[in-house]
This record gives sequence, C-alpha cells and structure tokens, in this order.
Amino acid sequence: MTAVRDQKLTRLDEYMTERELSELWFLRPANFAWLTDGRNSTVDRAADVGVAALGYDGDAVRALTSNNEADRFREEELPSGVPVETFDWHESSLGEAVARASGDGAGADVPTVPGLESIDASQLRLPFTDRDRQVLERAGRATADAVETVAREISPDDTERTAAGRLRDELWERGLESPVVLVGGAERSQRHRHFTPTDEPLGDYALLTVVAVERGVNIAVTRTVNFDAPSWLRERHDDASRVAATAMAATRDAATADDGTASDVFAAIERAYAAVGWEGEWHHHHQGGSIGFESREWIATPEDDAPVEAPAPYAWNPTVQGAKTEDTALISPTDVDVVTDTGSWPTAEYAAVDEELRLELPTPLSR
Repeated sequence: MTAVRDQKLTRLDEYMTERELSELWFLRPANFAWLTDGRNSTVDRAADVGVAALGYDGDAVRALTSNNEADRFREEELPSGVPVETFDWHESSLGEAVARASGDGAGADVPTVPGLESIDASQLRLPFTDRDRQVLERAGRATADAVETVAREISPDDTERTAAGRLRDELWERGLESPVVLVGGAERSQRHRHFTPTDEPLGDYALLTVVAVERGVNIAVTRTVNFDAPSWLRERHDDASRVAATAMAATRDAATADDGTASDVFAAIERAYAAVGWEGEWHHHHQGGSIGFESREWIATPEDDAPVEAPAPYAWNPTVQGAKTEDTALISPTDVDVVTDTGSWPTAEYAAVDEELRLELPTPLSR
C-alpha cells in the first residue's frame, strides 16, 4: 500500500480498536474508492453496493468478488499486491459471500451482511489526505471548465435538455462522470430549485448545475448565464453569494472549534439570509454541506450534529427565488480555497455576514 493508503489504514486501525471489531468490510462504492485512491467497484453506477468488497483485518487489505469479475479487478481496479478471493457468481450475493469470508467480530458498511455489525464508514473518509486533495483540486478545475465552456456556447433558443447533453459531453471528455446534471431556463428555475432538464427553451437566462466525479471524488458547480435577464437576477445572485461566503466562513470557524458542527454553520446561514433581506428563504431548498466521496457526505440542517472536519471540501448552494450560487471549496482552519475557480469566469468580491472573510465568487456571465 502507498503511504497515502497507509494513512487511511491508520484510521481503520483506530476505528476497529474503538468499536472492538476484528475486521472491516467495505461494499459501498464510495468506501471502495476512498480506500483504493479512486478505483471503481461498480458495473451499475447507480447501485448502492458494488460487485467487489474490500476486507481489512488490521494487517492487510484483501478483495472479494465473483469469479466473472476477478480478472478485471486484478488487472485494472486494484492496487498491486491486493489479493483477490472469489466466489461463483451464481451461488450467492456479494453480501452473503462476505459473511462466509469474514471472521468473528467483523463489521460491514451495509446493514445487509448476515452476522456482521453495521458500521457508518463515512466518518473515516474525512478529513482529506494529501492525495485526495490533489484529485479534488484537479477535478475542481476540470469540472468548472466544462461547465463554463458550455455556458459560453449555449443560446436562448437551446432547450434545457440540449444544454444538459453538452454538459455531459464536456465532462466526459475531461475524464469526469456526471451523476447530476441540472439545467434550468428562465421560467423553470424560478419555479423549481432542482431543475431537471426538459425540452423547454432556456429563454432570458440559464442555471447550469453539475456534480461530477473523478477517481471517486465529487465536485459541485453552478454557473449562471444571462442572455436578457431582469435586473433582479443579479441582485438575487449577489444576495445568495453573500450567504455562500458566510457559509464558508462559518465552516472555517467551526473547523477550529473543538466541537463545531453542521448546525453551527446552518445557524450562520439562517442569519445571513435574514441579513440580506430573505429571512426564511432557506426553507425552500437544502443549503449543501460536506462533499467528498459522496455528492454530499452530509447536508446541513438546523439540528445536525455532524462534525465539521478540516481540511475537507464543502459545497454550499444557497438559492434565492430563481438565482443560485454553488462552488466547491477546500476549507481548513486557516484557509478557504475555492477549487472550482478557473480564473476565466467573471467574479465579484462578496463579504460574509458578521464574519471577517471576503471571497471572489462567480457572477452571472452576460452574453
């Protein structure tokens, strides 16, 4: 295993000691990707469980998969030195095979493995390692570049679906998968916060939102294109951006506290909406949260006690009645690095509400 993965194995050792477990099994694709630096364990990318599992007993990592998948995993999907055990594809499910292969006192990251304790492995994936951060920074720039490329090419007469297809193509050309692609034209983006693409034309403006994935790491981006939008679009965008700046500042502050939680950040978001004249607007859409090996590791709510880890990526996505802003930022106790800033998109400086932080964030592109 590489030094990076050795760092991850240390987390597993500590977790097993804390939970008094002898062995850990990972069947979920996000955890498989995290432990193998981005390798893929799925055939159906929408599946909650992959076609291979990883087991760790405190000494070594091993893989388990069906006989018809084994060669591919040995040749393409696993780091060298990880042994592959097999079971006949027609004999059982992956979970049943893991149950047979595991020892006493084992845990699994899904609740359906007979006899194994169910564990929540999401806490193990944060904070990000140096290797994860490198992937994040590269994927952040590539994702934003893909979205901004499409934003410069589309026209008011294009349909939402046409723009969505271009987004998927641009992401794919950059080696990025696209589990979430949303396009809202001027009419539908005012009615819906999740604007799944339709055959409606874009009209006076468009919101382009994606979540893209490279080597297991998720990136969220939204960009706004102004063709002939009413003046309130920029005003609402600016208000949402001040909320976003506040969320990032509050995330940084929570990361420095001994017990900072998602609810602390959410409280700052709620106050920010009120300060910019949109009290209660947060009720209409989730505000985002921690991002990483899931499209959101957690989504902040008023009572959420999820710990705020650092260094780690966060994607906050405030909305204000037809306007939206969203970027992915790597946040540490001392820095906020917007990894989706390409340097080639118009930006403005936004001040956090009641916080000493000013950030350059994207503004609508006028076409």
